[in-house]
Amino acid sequence: MSGPSTYVPSSAIGRWFESRLPIMGLMHGSFVAYPVPRNLNYFWTFGGILSFMLGAQIITGIILAMHYTPHVDYAFGSVEHIMRDVNWGWFIRYTHANGASMFFVAVYIHMLRGLYYGSYKAPREVLWILGVIIYLLMMATGFMGYVLPWGQMSFWGATVITNLFSAIPLVGDAITTWLWGGYSVDNPTLNRFFSLHYLLPFMIAGVVILHVWALHVVGQNNPAGVEVKNIERDTLPFTPYATVKDAFGLVCFLIFYAWFIFYAPNYLGHADNYIEANPLVTPSHIVPEWYYLPFYAILRAIPSKLGGVVAMFGAIVILAFLPWLDTSRVKSAKFRPVYRVFFWAFVLACVGLGYLGSQPPEGGFVIAARLLTIYYFGFFLVIMPLLGLFETPKPVPASIADAVLAKNGAAAQAHS
Repeated sequence: MSGPSTYVPSSAIGRWFESRLPIMGLMHGSFVAYPVPRNLNYFWTFGGILSFMLGAQIITGIILAMHYTPHVDYAFGSVEHIMRDVNWGWFIRYTHANGASMFFVAVYIHMLRGLYYGSYKAPREVLWILGVIIYLLMMATGFMGYVLPWGQMSFWGATVITNLFSAIPLVGDAITTWLWGGYSVDNPTLNRFFSLHYLLPFMIAGVVILHVWALHVVGQNNPAGVEVKNIERDTLPFTPYATVKDAFGLVCFLIFYAWFIFYAPNYLGHADNYIEANPLVTPSHIVPEWYYLPFYAILRAIPSKLGGVVAMFGAIVILAFLPWLDTSRVKSAKFRPVYRVFFWAFVLACVGLGYLGSQPPEGGFVIAARLLTIYYFGFFLVIMPLLGLFETPKPVPASIADAVLAKNGAAAQAHS
């Protein structure tokens, strides 16, 4: 989609280097001259926001690792040392801890945008699957990072979640023992999680490069859900049009992010994590970080331990099969009025599952979680395949340029 770069360095040294390693040409073709659909809205800025957040998490994580001690006797104290004694340590720690939440805020908006506008459909199936792999790696990285402060919720969260693997027939106990590095959550567990938490972000960065590469091969989707037919009429250069828009979106997001860092740094955490881990004292209510709560609710909604584990992981893996579960030939929900209703019901179901995941697994909470779990899977396995067969979509514009002209024409009529 981006095509060969037309970049020519102005200096002789630049031309010599470019003829041997065309890095600047690659950058120019990917981030300057790259054609983007002219009708993109601000939901498309979250891709750039996620790239920024990944970089911020890696940089702050490397700095924190310089002062952190991955040992059960010293981990909690080393975090307090970072907060109190290291220059700007409180800022780096809060930036990293809240950055994880901001990362998931952005990725959930990014994913829901893809669901709404059909960004998983042909020819973008591989692009979407790479995105699901990034999401799985993010979840693993976030979970292991939550264990590192070695507070009460860190310890018991690790105990509960790693215990789930023991439900796998035949190999479950062996997997759990390997994760623990022994027969309980202890120092080998903390060391394993620290190592993997440090490694996985670089794996995420590698898959992100593949994700961007796949995006540049097939081109970006757009709100109209129609492919580029005429580059001159349907697209604009990435710079300055998309870069300015992305920069504005990033600044707005950073203001939101900064509010948590400076005014509510512990709002998204749990108070029990400021109590050092104690294997002899179980918290009254063990909950994971907020971004895992919908899947935690699905886990607890199933009476069987193995069934709950399968449902929890299935709720994530099913996303990779969306290109084949959605049978509609129309991509964008703008032209699918019935799908829009079910989509927003799905969003509400996810929010509801998140709330139920934070509540004790008893009484009406469990019943509600079961009903929303049925809808969650029903949306993908029943509603999406059937809607493609029975829904009558609205007329789709012939091109991106036509969609833009129609929108501008409607706006002009409204003002007149």
